[in-house]
Amino acid sequence: MMNFKKIGLFAAPALALMGLSACATPFKADVARFQQLPAPQGQSFAVVADDPRLAGGLEFSHYADLVAAQLAQTGYVRSSDPAGANLIVRMAYDVDNGREKVRSTGFGGPGFGGGFGPWGGAYGGRWGRPWGYGFYDPWLFGGGGYNDVSSYTVYTSDLSLKIDRAADGRRLFEGKASAQSLSNKLTYLIPNLVDAMFVNFPGQSGENVKITLPPEKR
Repeated sequence: MMNFKKIGLFAAPALALMGLSACATPFKADVARFQQLPAPQGQSFAVVADDPRLAGGLEFSHYADLVAAQLAQTGYVRSSDPAGANLIVRMAYDVDNGREKVRSTGFGGPGFGGGFGPWGGAYGGRWGRPWGYGFYDPWLFGGGGYNDVSSYTVYTSDLSLKIDRAADGRRLFEGKASAQSLSNKLTYLIPNLVDAMFVNFPGQSGENVKITLPPEKR
């Protein structure tokens, strides 16, 4: 019986964390947009890298296609030549190195004072006893039941879009979408940030909104 109890107490926090990471969760992003865009009337646009380090890569081209598809749905027309486009869409994205956070999960009541069988007096112990010579150990259980402490990394990702009028360079749109997640994979983060950016695009100028996207279907 004692072995069963101990296994249960140690395994529960680990199982909880595994469930947390395995289950599909919505993608949440903070989006800020400032815009003076005219109503779309078939204006042409080209997507270029706002960060020179991203220019020319296949990865950037893939994400540029996602942005272009969203803009096309609103009534703009993609141009293959930035020199001939009415609008220049400048895109940049990044994910940081992450920040370590600590998670503590407590189990049990005020304490397992007394312990089990010959290890601690009567079977089951006595709740609330501050110290016992059996199964309950305040150095292990934190004085109030089992304490499982683990660390995990939270990453912050960003997507920025700027739209300029090609004729005079006037800025017509600035947008930034940011999210925190347990993943640092751009192939997961950027498509979701693009989707968040274009919810109710172009949005109300100067407004910060929280966008929640449903989890991907399995």
